[in-house]
Amino acid sequence: MRHIYFWVFLLATGLNAATGSALDRQPAAIYHARREALAEKLEGGVAILFAANEPALEYQQYRQDEDFYYLTGWNEPGAALLIESPVAAHDRASARGYREVMLLPIRNLRMERYTGVKLDAASAGAANRIGIDEVRSMADLPGILIEDLGKDPRALSGIWSQTDVPQAKPALAWAAVTLGAADAPAFLDVRRPVAELRASKDNGELELVRKATDASIQAQLAMIHAVKPGASERAITGLLIQKMLGGGCERPSYPPIVASGSNSTVLHYSASENILKSGDVVVVDAAGEFSMYASDITRTVPVGGRFTDRQREIYNIVLGAQRAAEAAFVAGKSRENDPLHKYADSLDTIAWKYMNEHGKDLHGEPLGKYFIHGIGHLVGIDVHDPFDYTKPLGQKMIFTIEPGIYIPEEKIGIRIEDIYYADDQGKLIQLTQKLPHTADEIEAEMKSGSPGAPASE
Repeated sequence: MRHIYFWVFLLATGLNAATGSALDRQPAAIYHARREALAEKLEGGVAILFAANEPALEYQQYRQDEDFYYLTGWNEPGAALLIESPVAAHDRASARGYREVMLLPIRNLRMERYTGVKLDAASAGAANRIGIDEVRSMADLPGILIEDLGKDPRALSGIWSQTDVPQAKPALAWAAVTLGAADAPAFLDVRRPVAELRASKDNGELELVRKATDASIQAQLAMIHAVKPGASERAITGLLIQKMLGGGCERPSYPPIVASGSNSTVLHYSASENILKSGDVVVVDAAGEFSMYASDITRTVPVGGRFTDRQREIYNIVLGAQRAAEAAFVAGKSRENDPLHKYADSLDTIAWKYMNEHGKDLHGEPLGKYFIHGIGHLVGIDVHDPFDYTKPLGQKMIFTIEPGIYIPEEKIGIRIEDIYYADDQGKLIQLTQKLPHTADEIEAEMKSGSPGAPASE
């Protein structure tokens, strides 16, 4: 199945590339402000972030490191970003001002015949094109570290970088040894302060998520019309990818889940091997990524065009749980993922209680135990943007509310997932309002004119 998914995706990206454009970058001042905001969190330290490496295989699509992109809007491999936070003078070192440097790899003219022309430090107007104060060659990184860290003996204990990036350790270890340190520094994880910044979305980020969501809605609508007895999960997957990329997305924001029949009760089913059968439901969790920003949407659809009485009952309970969570949301007070239900006002607990109070399984047991995942997550450059879920959700956050009930004994899995934005007043705004939501709306859409061709093999 993975090979099939790859070729479908490669074909779709190839067709899209012919008419596509570069990623939508925000104004340079936005990225500069983010870098300055990070510097304020470094406590006088120095941050070094590395861009994502080239893919191991030449036919794989490149995707930038998320934190690096958030701070720079730069989408080429092999670069590094140096941020020095300002510090006051002290007894052994002079004062240091704010500094930001982008370090670019030296151009490989031979490889550019395969990959396209790249920018390097010698390129005319490089700093203006990137939107950064200073551009240097990557070969200068060791010298910059030695020069700047050598001026302040405290600096080696305040180096921030990506702990999961292999380039970080050797560069910092080399600088430490050169400066006479006994051991390589144990650098601090820069992803934590960047995650704090990424949680709150600006208007430009909201617009990119909206574009990803609008394209994803069109893909979901095409799917609703393509779901018929005899259609294959695999062909539905291909249709979804085609519609996302045709709508301007560069890729799906995660591998689509198309899970019918008993597969609908498997949370992250990915094989896409079954043929759809009348009387079953199909859970379709699929959305695209626009200029690095994700969406995330799930709809559950009856294969034969109508829900059975039991499927509709479960669907309405899941929908009611989602609406209860929506109604309970208060920015700055509501927590999202609370799997142990420690907080009575968490969205997780409210959805779980609603399920327990409104339905039972075939043995008379409450349905809450069939809700086997969190109620939602933040969305942004990552479809699961990093966040400390012990904290309440705040203003200007984008997140999902996605209750689900999965009953293997009945071969019924129902999940409804929508994406929301809490504005600067704390008002909850659903970004997926154009997509059918209720059981009646889903059935009515299936009967209406088709925006997408039926999928079958």
